[in-house]
Amino acid sequence: MKARIALSYNTVREAEAVARAVSPDNVKVPQGLFVKTTRRGKKVFTVIECETRLQTFMATVDDLLSAVSVVERTLSAIKGR
Repeated sequence: MKARIALSYNTVREAEAVARAVSPDNVKVPQGLFVKTTRRGKKVFTVIECETRLQTFMATVDDLLSAVSVVERTLSAIKGR
């Protein structure tokens, strides 16, 4: 199974914040799972590949999107100050 997720932001700084926040997810993953996040300009790209169970794949996508949501809410709160 493979997912390619592309997210767009208003500024390079926002995209960089999101990419850096979720990049630790790229480091330690179980065997059979690959996660890589990169930033190009105002866009953040994540590739998730899973050679194991569907549940693992779905949980990984869910974890990534949850982490992205937390970063986006944090950035929004900071802007609101």
